[in-house]
Amino acid sequence: MDFLKSAVASAIAAKGPPFPYTFGDKVDLDPSIWTLYNGTKREDGSNCSILAFDVTTHRSSLPLARNALKKLRTLRHPGVIKVLDTVETDTYIYIATERLVPLRWHLKRKSISPETAKWGLYSIASTVKFINDEATSIHGNLKVASIYTSESGEWKLGGFEVLSSVKDDEAIIYNYGSLVPDSARYTPPELARSGWDAIKKNPHSAVDSYDFGVLVFEVFNGDFMGSDQAGQTKNVPPTMHSSYKRLVNANPKARVSVGHFLEQGKRSGSFFDSPLIKLTEGVDNLGVKSAEEREAFLEDLTELSDDFPEDFFKMKVLPELLKSVEFGGGGPKAFAVVMKIASKLSNDDFDNKVTPVIIRLFGNPDRALRVCLLDSLPLMIERLSQKTVNDKIFPQIVSGFTDVAPVVREQTLKSVLTLVSKLSDRTINGELLKYLAKTANDEQPGIRTNTTICLGKIAKNLGTGSRAKVLIAAFSRSLRDPFVHARNASLMALSVTGDYFSDEDCATRIMPAVCPLLIDKEKLIRDQATKTLDIYMAKIRKAAAGMPDTVLPPETAREGGPRMSTPQPESQNSSASWAGWAISSFTNKLSAAAGEIQPSANGGVASPGLRPDSKRPVPPTSSASALHRQALKSPPSSAPLSRSSSIGQMGGESFFPDADPVDDDGDAWGDMDEGNDDDLFNDGGSQPETDPWSTTLPKKESAGTRSISASASASATPFGDDEPDFAGWLAAQSNKKVPGKALPKGLAKPGGAAAAAKKPAATTVAKPKPKPAVAKKLDLKPKETNDDDGWGDGW
Repeated sequence: MDFLKSAVASAIAAKGPPFPYTFGDKVDLDPSIWTLYNGTKREDGSNCSILAFDVTTHRSSLPLARNALKKLRTLRHPGVIKVLDTVETDTYIYIATERLVPLRWHLKRKSISPETAKWGLYSIASTVKFINDEATSIHGNLKVASIYTSESGEWKLGGFEVLSSVKDDEAIIYNYGSLVPDSARYTPPELARSGWDAIKKNPHSAVDSYDFGVLVFEVFNGDFMGSDQAGQTKNVPPTMHSSYKRLVNANPKARVSVGHFLEQGKRSGSFFDSPLIKLTEGVDNLGVKSAEEREAFLEDLTELSDDFPEDFFKMKVLPELLKSVEFGGGGPKAFAVVMKIASKLSNDDFDNKVTPVIIRLFGNPDRALRVCLLDSLPLMIERLSQKTVNDKIFPQIVSGFTDVAPVVREQTLKSVLTLVSKLSDRTINGELLKYLAKTANDEQPGIRTNTTICLGKIAKNLGTGSRAKVLIAAFSRSLRDPFVHARNASLMALSVTGDYFSDEDCATRIMPAVCPLLIDKEKLIRDQATKTLDIYMAKIRKAAAGMPDTVLPPETAREGGPRMSTPQPESQNSSASWAGWAISSFTNKLSAAAGEIQPSANGGVASPGLRPDSKRPVPPTSSASALHRQALKSPPSSAPLSRSSSIGQMGGESFFPDADPVDDDGDAWGDMDEGNDDDLFNDGGSQPETDPWSTTLPKKESAGTRSISASASASATPFGDDEPDFAGWLAAQSNKKVPGKALPKGLAKPGGAAAAAKKPAATTVAKPKPKPAVAKKLDLKPKETNDDDGWGDGW
């Protein structure tokens, strides 16, 4: 029972005050009274470090630990370790600080560049100067083990175990200076000879001056073994040699103070006159600088090389620059430096520190800043998520397409090539194309040209359903642009996007639009148009090679021969001209037609079939087409012609019996402007005596008088005086062959002109005048259709 009570009492005593931090890994250190741990704050999980002192283990060093705790609480300076919280009990002392890394780690890895080393020494010198001058104190423990680096890469000073004020006669440094771990290596020679009380006999800054000189050697060489190495200039920058040697002078009264060393280094051209040090001096008050001072600061910032501490730029410079860009008028130049620094950030750091600011900056109406943001897009686009670009950035960018400043419109247009990979298909084929349609009609020719180039480059990102329609509409319009480079850009864009068009589009829409440029006034356009057409001609030839010879069904032979008036390439006259095979096909195949033609749709009677050996007289004509059409006109008759085996009884009127005229089926060929058929078969009046075989063209008449008059065929004189009488000639030949053998009475048919004259003239039915055919004009311009919905009214 007594044991249980003692255990509970010990637990209550050991609990102590609350400490809202969690201990992490132990960090190795040089010999020290403190144990360093990585830690986290329980409230928000932020990083920190914890210096722990175990009273029971190091009770003799308890005054040193308590002095360090006191000085860290009261001494505030940017170069001093930042304390977050402290706890002191009878058994332990905990000091929570910003996250720290011992400087010894960097020296062992040799990860510090000479410029970074100068910058760190400058920071420590500034802090020691503050302690010596403003605080009138002595650090007394200045060495590598007392220096740490923060998350921002800045050098922070600790080791305040013996930090004492010179005004205190009973300061801890006089009595406990020798108890500091590893103090023998760093003790100045005068203290090693006469003890720590010798401090009172010399300038109070002498101890820190010597220790700072040792620190310089240790930073550039990695380790300090003893006082024999003090003053050696190995690896120390040459510009620092003189001042460095005066720091470690054996005579304490001849040593320069750290403050004086700092002033010497800041002189023009001296060892502390560097861009990195100037940056650290000016970044903290960047927001209150004048425009001229800010401009000069940013000029120096852009000259920084890549070997400077990344952590410092990420943690200190970048936030200040972002605030300057967003609120302090830093402008485009400051943002350019921001992007240079941000290129070294991890993706998580970029998302947390830079992305929110970029989104807000795109909403800034400043045109210069907008142009700078658009110029910097290639540097940041891979760091931005698709959702961020599509939903937050692009909706703000589109205002630049319609800005009154041409430079903003043009830069916005150029940014499309960078943004398109992060945009959704709906945004590309909807909102983006709508704005590109506006820039394609921009008043600035350069913007119109860049729009064409942009469309050619993003063609692969367009939707397959509307891609061809959009590109053809855009490029066809650009082909007619008065600006020569716009036309050239359109031709080149067509050359590289040919795979996106169908063969029909290439042949019927693109090539007709390109052809006028073959005779463009500019040779540049003519040459490019030729190259573009060659590309499309090769594509069309390839497509045509895979097409069938014909899509018509094969024709079937009728009664051993082809249909009348159908051209046959395999005929005997296949090598003749088109007129030749048209005539021969009619004259050679006319005899093959047999039987009666069925009644036509208008109620007329079909014309009788011709005898196989009969031949129709051919009137003189000026074209084969007229003959062809005349041949297609069959004289109507109330009854079929007699098919007597003897042709002797046939008169000329047998070829043209009286009948009503029929419609001219030749209209199916269209108006060919052939000769007037009525002239060829005129029966009235006397005609001038001319050669009946003459090929003189007859006078043209209107298309409405092409029907053959039935009365002409039934007149006493079947043909005019200027036409050959084939019927009379055939009758004369028949009489010569069969002399004296007349037909029996009643069978003889009156022939010749007398018989024909007795017949009453048939009533002529005028054929309705057909509508004159209007010649179809071939329009070489690209067809402007209204099927480009979704592209915009601008095309």
